[in-house]
Amino acid sequence: IQFLMFYIFIMEHNNILPVVLAGGKAKRFGGNKSQAKLKDKILIDYILSEILKQFNEVLIVANDPINHLSSHKILKIEDYKKNLGPLGGVVSAMKWIKKNKKKYQWISTFPSDTPFFKIKIFNEFLRKVNERESELFFMNSKERRHNIFGLWSVDLVDQLEKDLENGIRKVEKWANNIGVIGINVSFENEDPFFNINTKEDLEKAKQILNDKLPSS
Repeated sequence: IQFLMFYIFIMEHNNILPVVLAGGKAKRFGGNKSQAKLKDKILIDYILSEILKQFNEVLIVANDPINHLSSHKILKIEDYKKNLGPLGGVVSAMKWIKKNKKKYQWISTFPSDTPFFKIKIFNEFLRKVNERESELFFMNSKERRHNIFGLWSVDLVDQLEKDLENGIRKVEKWANNIGVIGINVSFENEDPFFNINTKEDLEKAKQILNDKLPSS
């Protein structure tokens, strides 16, 4: 029985394409925040290093040339249309799956600006997902829904593209309209969903990392 449960868990991961959404303009930050240096590496590499522990292929959606971890597992594409926000990145990933005849039935989205997120939280989330209940799942923590940390059925691609053409841009509004299930995840210590929107946030993240280091 233990072997069977492990096999099912692995199959679930093989059915999912992890997608890092790095196409935003980051106006509040004043530049491409995925490239901002935090301690010894750039911001996007924190989330990539976690995802690469679990998946055989990772897709980055970014419109500008960016640096990132060097790995044969990482592929990068641009949005199929510009200025559509995160939902445009989601559709772009789904279209990539269809175009390349990949067998993924789900994509899991991650932002590029959450340096404290750990893959064990994603695995907790995945264990609680019942794919028969919905085509869309978002992570919740401490009464808050995290709309970029989602699991999306690739079957949503046509509806989502149509809604984008009709002017929908906000992830939260679209998800509420289509029907989304929130899955609670737990954490201790620093918030894994802490995201960097401003230079002040970056300084706060540096302080958090400094506080974790053992004093000499």
